[in-house]
Amino acid sequence: MIKTVKTDLYQSPSPLEWATIGNGILFTAQIPIDDQGKVVPGGIEAQTHQTMRNLCHTIDCANASLTDVTQVMIYVTDRAYLPTVNKIYAEYFKEPYPNRAAVVVAGLAREEIFVELVVYAAISK
Repeated sequence: MIKTVKTDLYQSPSPLEWATIGNGILFTAQIPIDDQGKVVPGGIEAQTHQTMRNLCHTIDCANASLTDVTQVMIYVTDRAYLPTVNKIYAEYFKEPYPNRAAVVVAGLAREEIFVELVVYAAISK
């Protein structure tokens, strides 16, 4: 059985939920949008911070914390963005870090999005 995690994030017109829980695992994908559904301006730094804020909000709504995160998939549209993403990522996640992969892609769902995170967390509550 899948449980939907209710958040205050922008309600997308696309057929998706920002987060679900199944078999004790939280599944979520986060992008750098504000509460109006607009991609935040300011380049990769601003987008990464917004994506991480959205992730933190979602994790909190699931009654979990970043220490419950077990794996993160980072998608960026330019390899040059990875040092900035890594720096900001380390402001949120502390050791021991979750398992992680970073993938450089040709593009994401919206052309103006430079970063997306797909995150899995163990939910024992």
